[in-house]
Amino acid sequence: MAFLKVVPLEEALKIINSLPLKPKIEEVALEEALGRILAEDINSPMDVPPFDRATVDGYAVRSQDTWNANESNPVVLKVVGEIHAGEEPDIELGEGEAAYISTGAVLPKGADAVIEFEIAERKGDEVIITKPTYPQAGVMKAGADIPKGTLLLKKGTKLGFKETALLSAVGISKVKVFAKPKVAVISTGNEVILPGEELKPGKIYDINGRAVSDAVRELGGEAYFLGIAGDNEESLREKILEGLKCDMVILSGGASGGTRDLTASIIEELGEIKVHGIAIQPGKPTIIGVIDGKPIFGLPGYPTSCLTNFTLLVAPLIRKLLGGEFETQRIKKKLAHKVFSVKGRRQFLPVKIEGEIAKPILKGSGAVTSFIEADGFVDIPENVEILEEGEEVEVILFRF
Repeated sequence: MAFLKVVPLEEALKIINSLPLKPKIEEVALEEALGRILAEDINSPMDVPPFDRATVDGYAVRSQDTWNANESNPVVLKVVGEIHAGEEPDIELGEGEAAYISTGAVLPKGADAVIEFEIAERKGDEVIITKPTYPQAGVMKAGADIPKGTLLLKKGTKLGFKETALLSAVGISKVKVFAKPKVAVISTGNEVILPGEELKPGKIYDINGRAVSDAVRELGGEAYFLGIAGDNEESLREKILEGLKCDMVILSGGASGGTRDLTASIIEELGEIKVHGIAIQPGKPTIIGVIDGKPIFGLPGYPTSCLTNFTLLVAPLIRKLLGGEFETQRIKKKLAHKVFSVKGRRQFLPVKIEGEIAKPILKGSGAVTSFIEADGFVDIPENVEILEEGEEVEVILFRF
């Protein structure tokens, strides 16, 4: 089976973006939420702190009782009780009264300030004050940190330890997040074996299975590596059918000349081929299909080509299913040296980023180190034959 119709990259992306797939939302416990993407805005359900509290150990007082205090004429207040953190005070201060209070404890009624115990002298049931204080000294008011109703986190936020700590602070124990897309990953080819197996003549270790699986996980999805399908119809069909238990399927590789056609034939048999060939280099032999409403991607076997097309085609869909933007982000850098391209063919050139410079990697898509060393790739339009040294270029990053 030859390429059905080689399409521009933009058309392939339009087809992928139009697939009837929508983000799914689930509720998870906060202890399971690290690394997940919020599916809703979260407002604080409470004031933080939830009460006026002492910020120092000392004596809760009515500040006006201390205003005339000085070294030669100290103010003496009667200590009417103690308040410790975690307790609900049953004390209400009257004129000339004070209460010992611990850091973090609830300020009693009548009090509006706390004097540090270091600058107060305790004698029996009295405390001697030699310096005046002012309202709210040594006190954090209710809601001073986070007022009730404050927008804490926006939909689309990735939850790190700071975010989960913030949610804990306001008593939230469950959050709504975007469900992780389940992605089946399949490597193909009689020549491919798993790491750890004996490397016999003519065999190579599988790279794409690990690279694609971990790229899916780095994006926030769940990857299920189903192993290696041989270059035969039975093995390929079995793996594809197993993969359809997930939300999408990604195949890569197959060095024999007929494998790509075999993959296309099985997809066409089970579903529909949307794209069979994309007008880019590397990565032209790419298949985009749909089986039972689920997308299936056939990516090239060379690691650089495979990961480039994953970044261009699959990553946007996974981001979309996690509530993010479908568009691929690009950054601007300056080219380290002159590069020649093939006119009439859109090319993606691997580059290493060094500060503001993009340094081309010219080892070819078949070299493992091409994508290992690369931070991303430059999109060279089909009508461009030469990129000059120092020319500003757009770089699409491999990191997600």
